[in-house]
Amino acid sequence: MSDGTRLQNLPIAFFAMVMGLSGLTLVWQKAGEVIGTPPVIGQGLVFVVAAVFGVLLIAYIAKALRYPEAVRAELDHPVKLSFFPTISISLILLGTALRHLTPTLSLWLWALGSALQLVLTVFIINRWMHHAHFEVVHMNPAWFIPAVGNILVPIAGMTHGYPSISWFFFSIGVVFWIILLTIVFYRVIFHAPLPGRLLPTLFILVAPPAAGFIAYMALVGELDTFGRILVNIGLFLTLLLATQARRFAALDFFLSFWAYSFPLAAMTVALLMYHELTGTPWTLWLGGIMVAATTALIGWLILLTGRAARRGQICVAEG
Repeated sequence: MSDGTRLQNLPIAFFAMVMGLSGLTLVWQKAGEVIGTPPVIGQGLVFVVAAVFGVLLIAYIAKALRYPEAVRAELDHPVKLSFFPTISISLILLGTALRHLTPTLSLWLWALGSALQLVLTVFIINRWMHHAHFEVVHMNPAWFIPAVGNILVPIAGMTHGYPSISWFFFSIGVVFWIILLTIVFYRVIFHAPLPGRLLPTLFILVAPPAAGFIAYMALVGELDTFGRILVNIGLFLTLLLATQARRFAALDFFLSFWAYSFPLAAMTVALLMYHELTGTPWTLWLGGIMVAATTALIGWLILLTGRAARRGQICVAEG
């Protein structure tokens, strides 16, 4: 297969890898604060994330310039459309990971990512409202991605001193999370099961409440009833999906496996933060286990992705 063909078939979903690696970076940064792990791990991972994001962004811009029809096809796709905000989310997460290391660069990345997130959110919701071919069976948890991006904005936004902007994005994210959660459960209960390649996207259900808890704590600064609700919803959904481990283990590898990564990372950070706020021992133990599990999972995903790339199973035309 030629390099040009691979470029033409480069999926927008590849940016979910950046989200997962960014989540892992935030996990180790929080672990350094709470558990006392070496801070150099979280600091070093930032550069890995930046490098991966830079390579993917250059490649996707090249695809857009050489094969604009391929990009338009992804924009018209009922599933792939929701992955375009992974670009803006990657910028927001990079800005978040850098907020205590290089505040000026963090601010610029956060501002650019937030602006792009707003543009993409408006664009995608307009597409949903005025589509000609989307059906309920096209609905899957990947549709949460635009909402998740808005929820993440306050984490760095409050650090940089923008409470009004932070509340604006958080409000958008929470409202659309609730709307989409209802539709997703209607789809999975009353319609045909999700196809195997989309089954890992069920883990995205964990991301809005877990990331929402982190963002809400940044906004209000103390644990209240709504914060407890968010973290416990995230815990329940994580438990629910853990009981389906055999179902997920039986799947062949798809790039959608990266949907496991960021939600689990967000839940890990939420647990460590919850321990900071409450001092409950079980949250520290569970958070430590989740740090190890998330790290092992993402390492496994990197190995699987590399093997699939060597075998020519990535960046190929869909059959």
